[in-house]
Amino acid sequence: MRYHNITHDDMLNGDGLRVVLWVSGCDHCCKECQNPITWDPNVGLPFDESAKKEIFEQLDKDYISGITLSGGDPLYSGNRVDIREFAHEIKEKYPAKTIWLYTGFCWEEIYEDAIMLYIDVLVDGEFEVDKLDKKLRWKGSRNQRVIDVKATLAKEDKTKPILHCGDYDTVVSK
Repeated sequence: MRYHNITHDDMLNGDGLRVVLWVSGCDHCCKECQNPITWDPNVGLPFDESAKKEIFEQLDKDYISGITLSGGDPLYSGNRVDIREFAHEIKEKYPAKTIWLYTGFCWEEIYEDAIMLYIDVLVDGEFEVDKLDKKLRWKGSRNQRVIDVKATLAKEDKTKPILHCGDYDTVVSK
């Protein structure tokens, strides 16, 4: 897996103050994407122990709420295994920190993926420029959802996600 950047003290990609890992690789290639430079899985830096150390140093800080995995797409086929292993490692080391994940895939396509065991909040769906709404919190277009993964997985019908309470949408199953 490769990555473009690690952002410290981010307030825009999830609740609280966060560290953000921007991975390389995306097949969605959404029109007017904010990060087209991250689409190519072969660009950026190798995700190595030095990158992990930088992230762990940030997560060690009490005031950091957690990590956000973005890109590109963390669930791009070339990233899935590495992202799942890294999310597992984070949850073991920092059980009180939250993990947010942004993906162009929809919940209904990925809710059974083992990575969901480690994700607290999922922002799903491709960015659709015709549904752009700058008033939305944590997402760019109205079709995207900010999903409370733990609450949704605890339900009997896991196919209907529960929206995260910090979203501007009403907290109901959709």
